[in-house]
Amino acid sequence: MSQVERRRWPRSSDTGLDANPPLPPALEPLRFSTRDLALSDQFAAWQAYLAPLIDVRLPDGVSAEAGFPADHTAWNLGSMLVVQQSVPAHSYARSAAKLRSNSIDHWHIVLLRTGRSWTEFDGKVSEGGPGKVELRSLGHPFRGRATDTQSLSFYMPRELFLDTAVVNDIKNNMVFSDTYINLLIDYLGSIETKLTSMTAPDLPRVVQTTRDMLVTCLSSPTGNTDPEKPQSNLALMERVRRFVQRNLSSQNLTPDTICRELGISRTRLYQLFESSGGVLHYIQKRRLFSAHVALSDSVNRQQILEIATAVGFTSAAHFSRAFSKEFGYTPREARNIAAPPFLARAVSPVHMKDSSNPFGNWLNSLGH
Repeated sequence: MSQVERRRWPRSSDTGLDANPPLPPALEPLRFSTRDLALSDQFAAWQAYLAPLIDVRLPDGVSAEAGFPADHTAWNLGSMLVVQQSVPAHSYARSAAKLRSNSIDHWHIVLLRTGRSWTEFDGKVSEGGPGKVELRSLGHPFRGRATDTQSLSFYMPRELFLDTAVVNDIKNNMVFSDTYINLLIDYLGSIETKLTSMTAPDLPRVVQTTRDMLVTCLSSPTGNTDPEKPQSNLALMERVRRFVQRNLSSQNLTPDTICRELGISRTRLYQLFESSGGVLHYIQKRRLFSAHVALSDSVNRQQILEIATAVGFTSAAHFSRAFSKEFGYTPREARNIAAPPFLARAVSPVHMKDSSNPFGNWLNSLGH
């Protein structure tokens, strides 16, 4: 009598019901274009859209009536923004006044696909172009000009680099073009091609890998290592920013405490933050931004007073007044505005549909 053969493995399902369904894409782009506007309105619309970040001007002799066909597509990975941009020739500036009105201080990494740019920081001009990667700080004034360009850029909060030694040696307004940068350019380009298909589990890994590659490039001995005074100031400011961010909840976070802990004079500290409206102004801004992100986090069930206390405010009335002045709405109203958890999930533009400038909101909430 023949013996029936026993199967060692379960029969695979022919219907596919047992297979794990693929995860849906996580990112929804935030698109802005001036092309559908009247020619005379295009440049003013572009200025208003980028107003939270920079002031934009036309080149000498160019009239706004001629039109300004520009495109801007942003992708929010929770703690990193990716921006694809096509824009005609223009000049740009992040002035001291802009820093005082909007104290976002992320790192901005720019990869030009076409065109050229020239950016000045403290008298030093760097030239960007295809095959190079520019790195500049939004926490310092700068200005520049560009030809017609197509670019891919990344906005990354300083908090991503707080646990690295390289953050104290990082230099503003750098342009890289060595072997490491060729690898970085290839990697950044690969991110761009996958934006439409990234799933939620992909996002933290992509951000972490991007951060690690940047740290490697910044640590490269072939980088810009000119020992100039402005770069020394930048390194010291990075130390102050790290200290402030780590001690936001402390009632003892004062200029005297910072000077004592970091071994610097009050005069030097005030000079460092003069363009940002002063060190106390900077501290309050960081506290308000941290509170805003906590308030607009749908999974955070803390009371408003608890959040205010957690970021260093001792008076509920003072917190409410300062918050309303900064954002134009109350802490209670902020409960209805979505913001990205740090290294967690993307934010869809639909959550920002009632905002006058969702890109500005993304920049403000990035990295908390």
